[in-house]
Formats: sequence, C-alpha cells, structure tokens
Amino acid sequence: MIERYPLAHLPTPIEPLPGLSDALGGPQLYIKRDDLTGLGVGGNKTRKLEYLLSDAIQKGCQTLVSTGAVQSNHCRQVAAAAAKAGLRSVLVLAGDEPEKKQGNLLLDHLSGAETVFVSRAERDQRLDETFARLEAEGRKPYLIPYGGSSPIGALGYLQAMQELADQVLEPDWIVFASSSGGTHAGMVLGAQQTRFAGKVLGIGIDKLNIDFARTIANLTNATAELLDIDYQVDEADILLNEEYCKPGYGVMQPNEVEAVKLFAQLDGILLDPVYTGRAAGGMIDLIQKGFFKKTDKVLFWHTGGTPALFAEPYQSLLAA
Repeated sequence: MIERYPLAHLPTPIEPLPGLSDALGGPQLYIKRDDLTGLGVGGNKTRKLEYLLSDAIQKGCQTLVSTGAVQSNHCRQVAAAAAKAGLRSVLVLAGDEPEKKQGNLLLDHLSGAETVFVSRAERDQRLDETFARLEAEGRKPYLIPYGGSSPIGALGYLQAMQELADQVLEPDWIVFASSSGGTHAGMVLGAQQTRFAGKVLGIGIDKLNIDFARTIANLTNATAELLDIDYQVDEADILLNEEYCKPGYGVMQPNEVEAVKLFAQLDGILLDPVYTGRAAGGMIDLIQKGFFKKTDKVLFWHTGGTPALFAEPYQSLLAA
C-alpha cells in the first residue's frame, strides 16, 4: 500500500449543529470538519494529496501538475502540498484570468504556483500539453487528475472512514459534496471495510454529461483492485442526488445562499459558495421534504473551500 506523506491535521473533529438542528426541527445534525485539515487553509483534497504526493516523491518527480476552475480548492491545496514538500507546482485553470487575484487564486500564487489559464473546453488538451512541456524541460512532472480523483487519491477517504469509525459518533447518514468522485469512492470502499452501518449520500455539484454514478462505482472498484480487496460495486450501489446541480457549476441558487447563511448564523460554520453551499442546500431541502427520519443522526462532511467566499463574484451573498 502507498504510504502517506503527512500533510493533514488529523483526526478532524466532529461537532454537533444544535442551532441548525433546532431551526429545522428534523434529524440530529453533526458536522465533520475537513475544512480544518490545515494545508493551505485546509479541505478534503489534503487527505488525497497525502497519498498522491507520496507517490510523486517515490517516483522522483519534481513538479506537481493539476487542473481545476480558477477558484479551485483542489489546486490551492496542490500548490500548498508542493510547497511543503519542496516541489514546484503548475496549475491549468479553466476560466479567464481575473484582474484581481482573490480567494483560492491568491493562495495559489502565495504558494508559488505557476498558473495557466484556458477555456473549460480546452482544459484537458492544455493540461496534456503543459505536462509534455514540463517533461521536455526536464522538470519531472507528476500529473494529479482533476480533484485528485484516482485510485491513489481515493485512499484518503478510505482512511477517513476508518478515522470516523474510531470516533464516538455512529451516524445514520453521511451527506457531502460529490464532484470529481474520489471522495465518494473512498467513502464507499471505506464504509465496506469498516462495516459502516449508515448510508453515504453524495450531493452532485456539477451538471456532467456522463453517468456520474457509474464513474464513482468504477473508481471504487479500481481502488479496491489497487489494494487487492475482493469487493465490487455497480452504479445502483452509489447513493447520489444530482437534483441540485442542474443550474450548473458555481451558479448559486437561493437555497444555497440560504444554507451558507444558516450555517454561519446558527452554528458559526463557514461554507463555500460552490461545493459545501450546494451540498448543504440540498441536505436542508431533503430535511424539509422529510427524506430523513427525525430520529436520524445526519453527519454533514464539510469538504472545505472557505477561501472562495472571499473571491469577488460571491459578494452577492451579502446582498441576497
């Protein structure tokens, strides 16, 4: 098994959400604070990067290369991981280069990352071209896929489920933002390995032109194969709600704005406007529709992303 390169502050705490639980009058709500993993302001990608960075170092690589949106939480943590390990980082970011470097993009540059801006349609092609250029320059690049979602990256959330098993809370449900699939796949395999009795529900974040549940199932199976675990799932085994991502990536809806405000005003928890805001908005809507039993314990797994709150496009939160 691939060793971990220590990056994260673990275990991350679990806290009750008494204000939100009382206001909604539904299940008992708790939160697992992976926004507090520490690296570059923290987030869920740090767990994945512990394994990806270890693999890169074992292979003698010198430059971490990855991709994401301009306000990518993943890329921000890649840049910080590279800095911590004494490596370089190059980030291929989908979107126009903003006049002001704010939020995650500011932190990318503080960590010393080189950035390449490209349209979303050309992102993958430019990523391949950037990797080839770095190879030709002798910079020994290591490619980290979008969101760190590979069998190696998914190991981070297999380990996270073991961490949860060692903590006191035994939730009936885990609810979280599901975007590139690695966190979801690691949780599914981790749930099987730890005999987790609850259910793992991902809230889709991006409107994708793929069968995302199948993608998660395939990644789960590839991770099991990497570890020589005799376990297979199919898409029917993946609990995924994609009802809230129909407006598209990063297009905030009123329920998401309300969720960000409720978490902050009732329990002092900051969410981000793209991932945890959408997942929390979906969870609150499901509570209001009676999806969960009132006696359930529901754990909202905070995957981080708070720096995006400080990027200019999201100042509409204050006026909404």
